[in-house]
Amino acid sequence: NLFLLCLESTHHTLLLLHMRVTTCLWFNTQAEEAANFYVSLFGADAAEITSVTRKPGSPDALVVHVRLPGDYSLTLLNGGPVYTLTPAASLVVHCADQAEIDHLWEGLLADGGVESQCGWLTDKFGVSWRVVPRNLGQLISNAGGMRAMMGMKKLDV
Repeated sequence: NLFLLCLESTHHTLLLLHMRVTTCLWFNTQAEEAANFYVSLFGADAAEITSVTRKPGSPDALVVHVRLPGDYSLTLLNGGPVYTLTPAASLVVHCADQAEIDHLWEGLLADGGVESQCGWLTDKFGVSWRVVPRNLGQLISNAGGMRAMMGMKKLDV
């Protein structure tokens, strides 16, 4: 029985090692346009569209899979107007330096994005992003750092 328990436990561990969690974002009709925008913003060397599933009998995309930097997978679904995106869920980008923060901030705001507070913004597709430095936790670990961040829109480190 102990041997079977170990085998079952090992099998479960192996399954978990192969498991992958991805974020799926629901769009009305702009999934492929958003995917192309994100790949162009992050750069083809760091991001790519890995697959596109077309609607049956149509050239329009139904599902678009994107790989973003850090081997992060994102699924974009053209599900129609039933649901809309909300800032209650956001994608967080941990940037290496201020230049990277500036590049992504300006790019994500292009053509109709909206700034919010503390490094958050909503892009032209309605996706909420938080653009932060990698060491944000360290920077806001004291009252002065937290106060400074609370007064910013784009984080300036």
